[in-house]
Amino acid sequence: MIALGFVSIVSGCSSISNPNIATHSHAVGIQKTPQSIGSWATKAPMPTARAFLAAGVVNSILYAVGGIGIHSDILNTVEAYNPATDTWTTKASMPTASYGHAVGVVNGILYAVGGYDGIRYLDTVEAYNPTTNTWTTKASMPTPRYGLAVGVVNGILYAVGGTGIHGRSDMVEGYDPATDTWTIKASMPKARENPAAGVINGILYAVGGYAYGPRHDNQAYNPATNTWAAKALMPTGRWDLAASILGQRLYAVGGYNYTNRFSNTVEAYNPATDTWTTMAPMPTARDGLATRVVGNTLYAVGGLHNGGYLSTVEAFTPR
Repeated sequence: MIALGFVSIVSGCSSISNPNIATHSHAVGIQKTPQSIGSWATKAPMPTARAFLAAGVVNSILYAVGGIGIHSDILNTVEAYNPATDTWTTKASMPTASYGHAVGVVNGILYAVGGYDGIRYLDTVEAYNPTTNTWTTKASMPTPRYGLAVGVVNGILYAVGGTGIHGRSDMVEGYDPATDTWTIKASMPKARENPAAGVINGILYAVGGYAYGPRHDNQAYNPATNTWAAKALMPTGRWDLAASILGQRLYAVGGYNYTNRFSNTVEAYNPATDTWTTMAPMPTARDGLATRVVGNTLYAVGGLHNGGYLSTVEAFTPR
């Protein structure tokens, strides 16, 4: 749960009943394979230390977008990381400064969705074109919220969960950039704020988050049938985590929970076997970070640790 003095979180938004949603639960599934633990390396720090940012990758360049800075200022800063040269470049600022927003990439365009600007929950959708280094405002998201997650399937961006004026949300809304329109989809089985999400083989997985404590939830959304199904629970319940897809696995990275507080935990989910594997821990424990994959490497950028906003960039490579 993001709680930095900007907003009071309202709890208890009830989950919308939907007969298409699977409501059963799975036991936590752990599969340890030591040869696949992997390794981490430190990379050039991000120019602007920040947390609760979002990130996207276009043409092997990672873009870090918005967040909260070291003076608790809400940012519209955009910085681009080139893994080939291990260097950062400042890009055109996002029109709306925000944190707790989410980013998805469709056809080479980066879409920043929702968030919080220090006063209000945002329904903003702003599109960044790396080729022209320009931003364009798009159709607003139907449900203003922050602490949401997004995934892209077949050119449609799905905005999942978060927190809005009615508390934590189970809302799922799909955005089609081709028509600049939004459509309401089947709700998540449980309202959650600050989950993470990733897409494998056309299925969106929403993991973790906060709802009366850290969540182990791992729910799979099939856009083709507009239905949800419960999958093996994430071993370590946490929120404010990040997730990315590498090698047909979803990597759940960092976050916060009551036991480990700021977490360096990395767990990988394999949909083919419905199991989780514990991976090499991230060197810097943190929440409110962003992760993205370029090539065969996962990059973890920024975040928060014990009140300190981080510029830290660490790279994970599986074995």
